[in-house]
Amino acid sequence: MSSKIMDGNEACAYVSYPFTEVAGIYPITPSSTMAELVDKWSSDGVKNYFDEPVKVVQMQSEAGASGMVHGSLQAGCLTTTYTASQGLLLMIPNMYKMAGEQLPCVIHVASRSLATHALSIFGDHQDIYATRMTGFAILSSSSVQEVMDLTAVAHLAAIKGRVPFLHFFDGFRTSHELQKIEVIDTKLLMKLIDKKALKAFRNNALVHQKVTRGTNQNDDIYFQATEVRNSYYQALPDIVENYMEEISKLTGRCYAPFMYYGSKKAKRLIIAMGSVSETIKEVVDDLNQDNEEVGFVEVHLYRPFSAKHLLKVIPDTIEKIAVLDRTKEPGSGGEPLYLDVVEAMKSRKITTILGGRYGLSSKNTNPSCIKAVFDFLERDDCFSNFTVGIHDDVTNLSISIPDYHIKNKYIEFLVYGYGSDGMVSACKDLMKITGEHTNAFVQGYFQYDSKKSGGVTKSHLRFSKSPIRATYYVENPTLIVCTLDSYMKKFAVLENIQENGTFLLNTTKTVDEVLAFLNQEDILLLKERKIKFYIVDALSIAKKVGLDHKISAIMETIIFKLSHLMSSDFAIDKIKENISLRFAKKSGDVVGKNLKAIDLALSDLTLVSLSDIKNTKKNNEVLEAELSIFDRMDKGLGDTLPVSAFKNLSDGTFDGGMSRLEKREISSFAPCFIKENCIQCNLCSLVCPHAVIRPFLLDENETKKAPKVVKNDLLKANIKDKDLNFVINPSIQDCTGCMLCVNICPGKKGQKALEMQSIKELKEKGKIEESKYLFDKVIEKKVMPLNTVKGSQFATPKFEFSGACAGCGETPYLKLLTQLFNERLVITNATGCSSIYSSSVPNTPYSIPWANSLFEDNAEYGYGMAVADSLRKQQIKRV
Repeated sequence: MSSKIMDGNEACAYVSYPFTEVAGIYPITPSSTMAELVDKWSSDGVKNYFDEPVKVVQMQSEAGASGMVHGSLQAGCLTTTYTASQGLLLMIPNMYKMAGEQLPCVIHVASRSLATHALSIFGDHQDIYATRMTGFAILSSSSVQEVMDLTAVAHLAAIKGRVPFLHFFDGFRTSHELQKIEVIDTKLLMKLIDKKALKAFRNNALVHQKVTRGTNQNDDIYFQATEVRNSYYQALPDIVENYMEEISKLTGRCYAPFMYYGSKKAKRLIIAMGSVSETIKEVVDDLNQDNEEVGFVEVHLYRPFSAKHLLKVIPDTIEKIAVLDRTKEPGSGGEPLYLDVVEAMKSRKITTILGGRYGLSSKNTNPSCIKAVFDFLERDDCFSNFTVGIHDDVTNLSISIPDYHIKNKYIEFLVYGYGSDGMVSACKDLMKITGEHTNAFVQGYFQYDSKKSGGVTKSHLRFSKSPIRATYYVENPTLIVCTLDSYMKKFAVLENIQENGTFLLNTTKTVDEVLAFLNQEDILLLKERKIKFYIVDALSIAKKVGLDHKISAIMETIIFKLSHLMSSDFAIDKIKENISLRFAKKSGDVVGKNLKAIDLALSDLTLVSLSDIKNTKKNNEVLEAELSIFDRMDKGLGDTLPVSAFKNLSDGTFDGGMSRLEKREISSFAPCFIKENCIQCNLCSLVCPHAVIRPFLLDENETKKAPKVVKNDLLKANIKDKDLNFVINPSIQDCTGCMLCVNICPGKKGQKALEMQSIKELKEKGKIEESKYLFDKVIEKKVMPLNTVKGSQFATPKFEFSGACAGCGETPYLKLLTQLFNERLVITNATGCSSIYSSSVPNTPYSIPWANSLFEDNAEYGYGMAVADSLRKQQIKRV
């Protein structure tokens, strides 16, 4: 078998494509890549097992996609779809139908949290468990390699068993995790298709039959007609087991519906499914080396749940079991997998079976969490319904986490970037070059916040001589890279760096300026751990060659030079090859500019000496406990918040307008106002996507109190009968550097009234002080009609500093809407791009009422509010 670097989505699409004749799709994060790849391969003419490209049909919603899939199956075509989260829930009505009609549908799911008190795009098993009554078989893959190996089992067993399959793997953790895996030969899989069962499916197509389906049945027969399908579900675990054995023969990797891992004499056991399985195996190996005698059962076939197959793999020595579920079923006596295990274990005399919850919304579950569960099983006061990985100080269901670490077997890197800086793509390229041109196994996991661009990205990279099973964040990196120096003030970037490690900081500052800028704690840490500290001004290099802020190729080049993963000269040649291929069709000589940037990348690299710095002391920082929820989340400390912090937020309500406190400083350049060239048109404010640049009118008193830096920029306002002064001011700490304001500015005599300057220069000119006074102290003046461009921009926006992409074309309209209607406006928002940049906690940009329900019901949701509001007003009138 050949090896390739790919993520779980690609592995699934790679194997599912040849089995599929029709794909009914509606892309949703994090499953979209599967549908996109199938669509691309279809467009490229790639043929399936039936010697034709897959017919791909994109529908208007996930509900539409499942209806289309249902119809296609009834017409005799093997049909597949890909989805997640609320999208999967929209498919549930048709899932019941497809299962009842015994159609071989396969749904591949990158499992994800459901929208309850809040939306989350991240991973857990809530969506999967919500489908368990539909009649679909449910198959779990725990890693990218398992996705490659087990995807076929879902298709093969659906055809032979006449039961539709839902095959899932953890959203983001597996769907987006890059791994070096062995690629299965799909030609060999074709031979495993049950030709007789496939022919029966074809012949049963509705178009070939003079029959009626989807009938109405009364109480006399519905029950019996439901029970008659029992035999198919009873036979299915053996069918799955047989196909897993065939896959095991092809790959040399052993698979079964339930797989035991650990000591044959184990007394304590964990049962779980999904990506946490890999972490549990690491802990089991580590503990058993110390003779702790523990074990683990990895669940692959969750539905139908086969007690026979589970009991077959559990050693007779087991006395205590903890079942881990990645979901929350409010009001239940236990989570779904736990309840199934309890029922299955009735024939065994097990003294303790506990259920616990972990990992909701991709909450990091590391080895110390797993060790905590094994330790908890030993306690006399252990209890069921526990949680691990959080601190529950309200209902006191959480268990304590020990200070436990597995000795690091991997080389680990951690790269801090910001959305749209290209560092995630650079890290993926770095992984692929290393994995494809050395014998190393590689793993890349990319941690995002939910901002559309400009948000924090953390790339967790691992390299090893053996397969990597660490499905949790990097814990002890030898190399840390930070592409935005403002992060050093905000996050504990260097906290876990390994002794004698390397730190690379991208900054426009000089060595002396960097040392003056860094926290004393960071300088002390760098000295004590003997860190090699390098700085580079990648932005200047990018600007010099005409790439603006695109620094990814520069940073990737330096990382290869500093990391010693392979010959840096060889790696740099490969970077150039990849760039030439990737940007070959781009205009503006993008390839040439990147190649020049790579050649210049090392010219500005500077090793910072810390040996001359003396008397470094820790500052008396504000204690974490004294920080607000906003501050702790903003500083990346949200994981430390206890349950009690949310007692008044249990329904998902958060204060609006909090984004004004964030001050991200994600751009190195911002506009500077040149008053001599300003015609006071306010167009710059109108087009600004983030409400960063504003016109201000100051009366006599405000002018008198203004700092000198403000007075220097004032012009006489051209407003009839009003003695006011005018100024344009951008909040440079909130600017995204899109330059729309500069581009639209008409200026005077060809000279713009706005000019992009470095943040460093603007700070030296006192522009932060100027913004603070104007934004905080100057009150709105209602002196011009709102129905003019100029007049509308004197109204204070109620939508400010959102997480939208730099230069967004949507947000100026939202901002203008709030200026026109102000406090009279109530917004309901469909789920999508606009809901993410409008409501990413804690940095909420609306300071008027705003709410989101779901993707597909926004009109009805808003209509319901309007009806109720009208009724309440009528009630008030009657009183």
